[in-house]
Amino acid sequence: MTANIKRYLALYAALWKNSVSREMGFKGNFILWIVVELLWFGLQICFVSVIFSQTDAVGSWTKWQMVFLVGVSNFIQQLYQAFFLTNCTNLSELVRTGKMDFFLLLPVNTRFLVSFRVVDLGAFVNALLAVGVMVFAAGKLNLHPTAGQFAGFGALCLVGILIHYSLMFILATICFWTVRAQGIVWGYYNLFNIARMPDEAFRGAFKAVFTFALPVLLVSNVPTRVLADKINSPSAWLVLLGVGVFWAAVAEWFWRISLRRYTSASS
Repeated sequence: MTANIKRYLALYAALWKNSVSREMGFKGNFILWIVVELLWFGLQICFVSVIFSQTDAVGSWTKWQMVFLVGVSNFIQQLYQAFFLTNCTNLSELVRTGKMDFFLLLPVNTRFLVSFRVVDLGAFVNALLAVGVMVFAAGKLNLHPTAGQFAGFGALCLVGILIHYSLMFILATICFWTVRAQGIVWGYYNLFNIARMPDEAFRGAFKAVFTFALPVLLVSNVPTRVLADKINSPSAWLVLLGVGVFWAAVAEWFWRISLRRYTSASS
């Protein structure tokens, strides 16, 4: 088991080196993409300012709590983008061109290669900016999180990333039936924008769908509540963990079913 873990860690290190070499070969694109993401992040902060120029609170959320939420939402989104977004969107091209044949023949787990072969380094820069916004908002709110809150926040962020990855990976594997699935994948990615809103801003079926079926609200609101002292019971933790385990299991099942649909480029 230990030898197998070391083998995959060495393989992942090689994939990182390849990603660094690729990014450094196109420095202009690397910098431009960071600037675009920074501008988009700035627009989200401006959006919060516009809302609170008309009201003092959204539900029980104050202005700086919502800015903190935007920071957390972007932090999770950028980490997801760094590790998984490019890989999920490229899956349909592997199927369409028949390059999936080479992945299936390699003596490593195919899903590992498909999911981790490319790393978006620019997203880490934007994740650091999100941390800066969180720290600034926390200062305005006079928050002093404990070590336990930081640990819980980190764990819940990982669960949130797992949920996003599982759902987008399921959508990406639709390409085994339709050949192209980028539109579906990017459609889900655009739903990430809902995550920057407080869950209390929504009601009824809309809130239920984006809390459980497509849990973008759950992914960002629960970690934010942990650091902002807005959780009164552990039920939200348990719901997020349960949703994470459920969608991870569904993603693995769907992947196995999808591979049976694959016909190689030579067949």
